[in-house]
Amino acid sequence: MVKHSQAWLAMRKKRWPLTLVALLSLSTVTVLFIRTTSDSCNTRAKPQVRTQAQHLDESHSPIRSSSSPSQQQQQQQPNPLEFMKSKLVLMVSHELSLSGGPLLLMELAFLLRAVGSDVVWISNQKPPQPDQIIYSLENKMLDRGVQVLPARGEKAVDTALKADLVILNTAVAGKWLDAVLKEKVSEVLPKVLWWIHEMRGHYFKVEYVKHLPFVAGAMIDSHTTAEYWKNRTRERLGIKMPETYVVHLGNSKELMEVAEDSVAKRVLREHVRQSLGVRNDDLLFAIINSVSRGKGQDLFLRSFHESLLLIQEKKLQVPSLHAVVVGSDMNAQTKFEMELRKFVMEKKIQDRVHFVNKTLAVAPYLASIDVLVQNSQARGECFGRITIEAMAFRLPVLGTAAGGTMEIVINRTTGLLHPVGKEGVTPLANNIVNLATHVERRFTMGKKGYERVKERFLEPHMAQRIALVLKEVLRKGSRKQLN
Repeated sequence: MVKHSQAWLAMRKKRWPLTLVALLSLSTVTVLFIRTTSDSCNTRAKPQVRTQAQHLDESHSPIRSSSSPSQQQQQQQPNPLEFMKSKLVLMVSHELSLSGGPLLLMELAFLLRAVGSDVVWISNQKPPQPDQIIYSLENKMLDRGVQVLPARGEKAVDTALKADLVILNTAVAGKWLDAVLKEKVSEVLPKVLWWIHEMRGHYFKVEYVKHLPFVAGAMIDSHTTAEYWKNRTRERLGIKMPETYVVHLGNSKELMEVAEDSVAKRVLREHVRQSLGVRNDDLLFAIINSVSRGKGQDLFLRSFHESLLLIQEKKLQVPSLHAVVVGSDMNAQTKFEMELRKFVMEKKIQDRVHFVNKTLAVAPYLASIDVLVQNSQARGECFGRITIEAMAFRLPVLGTAAGGTMEIVINRTTGLLHPVGKEGVTPLANNIVNLATHVERRFTMGKKGYERVKERFLEPHMAQRIALVLKEVLRKGSRKQLN
């Protein structure tokens, strides 16, 4: 591995940042960095797939969708967030951690800092004891010019009152409004953009979202999630959503650099496969999510086992198949994870299934596998950023036909979809066999997925979509202040 690294550095001195990213990605560390929203978003009803520019029932619903610029437009236009220069933006997150919501907000903070915005960060919840992850993330923000304030106190209130824009991140952050602003809440609400990622029922509490109807707007990661919030807030809480904007996410420039660098991918692929004890021509099907029942690792392993039986029964000539479960916790194995390992032992497929500890970066595993399995259950993923990251690495996706996955994966073009629940076990097994036996189909789907990412799921696309929302929210806030 050292020889590979030295050769790479010699050949590519001008690209040392990429080299550093790739090499740092090789080691396994303590927390799973999945660029996705932190919760499964589960709708039992099968949602309709909508185009990115389509408004959803606009005559009855305030849900809107931001359009994406073409690649030619991106090259011709200045930074779409340039208008945010010198604007004061307060970001309030329910916590600071390596979960999806806070990481997305941090990305936006850095995008705004890049155009000269004054950005202030508040974490509403912090553990009583010092936390190394929080310390590292706060220092990362400070290094990029983001101010970090305590959640409570006069300075927090003063900043909220002076800010041009306040972004609340996740539904739980709503608790900060009354607890800190108190009688000043009404002065701040007209300039609040509420960025929502959650879909689980326990987030639908009045104490969290009672101010939601009065903010300038809500920003949500997928059409499915937006419709779910619209319907559930009305039916369960009797409140109305504000004007709601659907903003699909995009891949970071750093990840795209690795995904498009053949040398980086080859080095990462060789290292990871060597560490797993698999050969270069073995086929790896990976699920990359923190291990939990909602992410469907148990059903994936059942499907994988069934696919092995199908291959044996039909006497198919295919490379050796392996399942990789990224998102384990070696130090504190949950009851659910113990069930997974017991299943593997009972079916005697220990040599085919590999559990990988939670890891800071997903790029090494995306470079080393052949197919991504996105098996989130019930309502599926709110968006599922790992899906567009896998597509950037030219990987086909086997996903559940639910949630945001249906807004990303084009069935039979960039991947194959299967039902959620036990009903999806056999279809997923068949899809695994399908891609295992059709090499050209894997490559074609991967290529189509990469093209789809380049067309609509890049950081500039996300910046453009968010810029349209921020302009509208700023306009509303200014108008209400004048009134």
